[in-house]
Amino acid sequence: MKLYHCRDARSFRPLWAMEEMAIAYELVNLPFPPRVKVAGYLDINPLGTVPTFIDNNLVMTESVAICQYLAEKYQASHLIVSPKDAEYGEYLNWLYRSDTTFTFPQALILRYERYEPEERRQPQVAQDYRKWLTSRLRSVESQLDNNEYLCANKFTLADICVGYALYLAQLTAIDSHFGPNTKAYLERLKHRDAFQSALTRQQDLAPIF
Repeated sequence: MKLYHCRDARSFRPLWAMEEMAIAYELVNLPFPPRVKVAGYLDINPLGTVPTFIDNNLVMTESVAICQYLAEKYQASHLIVSPKDAEYGEYLNWLYRSDTTFTFPQALILRYERYEPEERRQPQVAQDYRKWLTSRLRSVESQLDNNEYLCANKFTLADICVGYALYLAQLTAIDSHFGPNTKAYLERLKHRDAFQSALTRQQDLAPIF
C-alpha cells in the first residue's frame, strides 16, 4: 500500500488511520501542490489532488473513503461501528459530514481569503463560509456535551475524520468559534500516540498553511 501525502492536507486522515491500525504502508511525502511541483503526478492521479492511495491495482483519492476502506478491509473493529450496531447510521453520518460539511467550507475560506491573487480574493465569500462553518460545527459541540467521542462510546474513524477538520481549522486560525467541548476534544485527539506518529511522518515537509 502506498499513500501520497502533503503536509496537513486531507491525506492526513488516512495517514492517521494507518498509524492507529499499525499496518505496513509506504508514505510518499510531496511538496504542495503536487500537480504543479511533482513531474508525472497527474499520471498517477489525474485530479491532481492529495491523497492518492494505491493498494495493488486500486487507486483511491477521497480521504474519508480511504479510511473506511482500510478499516473494513483490515477488520479494524476498534475503529469502526458495525452495521448491526444501533449507532451505525450516526457513525456514517459523521464520517461523510467531516468532509462535505466541515472541510469543504474551509477550502473556500482559504482559497478566497489567502491563496488567490489579491485581485481575485472574495472577502464576502470567505466571511459567508465562516458563518456557515460556525453553524455546522455546533453539531460537534452539542454531541460532546456528555460524550468523550462522537459515537458508539469509543474512538472511531469518525473521530479521525472530524478531528482532522478541526485540526485544519486550528492550523489556519478558523477556530475562534470553537466551543469548550470542541476545544477539549481536539486536544484529546492530538495527544493520541497515532496522531503524534502521523505528525512525525510528515515533519520534514514544509508547512502549507
